[in-house]
Amino acid sequence: MTLSFDSRKMADALYTGQFCPMFIDGAFVPAQSGEVLDVVDPASGRQLATVPRGGAADVDVAVAAARRAFEGEWSKFTPYDRQEILLRIADLMEKNWDMLCVSDTVDMGLPITRTLGNKRRVIGMLRFYAGQATALHGDYIENSVSQSMISYTTREPVGVVGAIIPWNAPIAASIWKIAPALATGCTVVLKPSEDAPLTPLLIAKLMQEAGVPDGVVNVVTGTGAEAGARLAAHPDVNKVVFTGSTATGQTIARAGVDNLKRITLELGGKSPMIICKDADIAKAIPVAAMAVYAHSGQICIAGSRLFVAREIQDEFIQGLSEFAKSLKIGHGLDADTDLGPLINAQQTSKVEAYIASGQEEGARLITGGGRPSGDPYDGGNFLRPAIFADVRDDMKIAREEIFGPVVSVLPFDTLDEVTARANATQYGLAAGIFTRDLGTAHKMIKRIKAGSVWVNMYHAIDPAVPFGGLKMSGYGKEGGVEHLQAYLDTKAVWIQTE
Repeated sequence: MTLSFDSRKMADALYTGQFCPMFIDGAFVPAQSGEVLDVVDPASGRQLATVPRGGAADVDVAVAAARRAFEGEWSKFTPYDRQEILLRIADLMEKNWDMLCVSDTVDMGLPITRTLGNKRRVIGMLRFYAGQATALHGDYIENSVSQSMISYTTREPVGVVGAIIPWNAPIAASIWKIAPALATGCTVVLKPSEDAPLTPLLIAKLMQEAGVPDGVVNVVTGTGAEAGARLAAHPDVNKVVFTGSTATGQTIARAGVDNLKRITLELGGKSPMIICKDADIAKAIPVAAMAVYAHSGQICIAGSRLFVAREIQDEFIQGLSEFAKSLKIGHGLDADTDLGPLINAQQTSKVEAYIASGQEEGARLITGGGRPSGDPYDGGNFLRPAIFADVRDDMKIAREEIFGPVVSVLPFDTLDEVTARANATQYGLAAGIFTRDLGTAHKMIKRIKAGSVWVNMYHAIDPAVPFGGLKMSGYGKEGGVEHLQAYLDTKAVWIQTE
């Protein structure tokens, strides 16, 4: 892919070590403590910028602003008004898409070709929710108790929403949280990850330019333990939406008990990818590889448990190894990069520990797993994509979410066996199946316990299609009409006519 702009020049123009304040009540402000956090390019280790280290006091101010906006000017906006604002946001983000993608890439490492490629999805989300803003309504109910009574329902916004997002997809995650809130008439306090807070601040500026009233969207930067914890437990937050680890999701669920706030959790996964013996191997290999290697494995839906029919296992592993070796590792701003860095040194060391664990438990490392050396990689958090064979279901690498470029290949003999093994996990976020047999596909779709199942493909996400997990992968849906209902309360109305 050839870029139509100079990505490195744009990155330098955006971030040259300056201070990037957070956004509260229509103003860009520092933390009340005056403390800051360094934001680092994971591909080079250089400092990009500093952001406020927001704490409980800053969250309190942001929530108060969101409450005033919810009960004030924003409450007077009609569904049509909210639709117009969402469409203006979509237009502005589309106009500034290159800038937003460069920001995302330098902030968290995803190759620029992939961030640019998310345009239809993200802008599509905004326009989908804009369309839904004017389609929300209650129901008239034929009363069975008395002909002298009329009953109907109204759908009303829940109030102030606390949104906590991870670092691995700031553009998409921000819009996935904010857009349905705006469509339904809620207000938002967004807490981005301290590892990738820069793009959400740019989005806040564009939303202000689009005419979003002060206090409707607020962005508080800071750590999860400080700002995130306060937002999750805040007594004046009516709903929390969170994407991240299962452990943090459990903490957030507990924090919401005191005021019984609504909670939507999109958590971790250890998703199975099942390659049947009749699969189109040439098609399945690159899909199975990128089901994990996309974003260097730092995606919740990574198909990291690769079940392959024993009859084709050797051929599949050979093709998978050749594909993995062909991927170019490099800085995400380079147009020919396939795999960028991991988010930070801590995550890189964690993945290396999993690779060591796999070898210690007897799995066979086919390829990858080491750090590339040389000038292009100095200071960065790079790992070569790894493939393990001879993996057992009870091994750590087959049970735990690694969040890195590591694939475990597990052979199977029958469909009944692989279905049971695929379901033998605490997670239930996603699954993939490769088969030419439509009957096999439908049978396995019904039996696999996962919130999303892809057949002969992977990673497809559409604004109109619900997304979310089962079991310890969370609860609630994002995407589709179902998503909006989570931001609304139902009020029943009874009228005596005689």
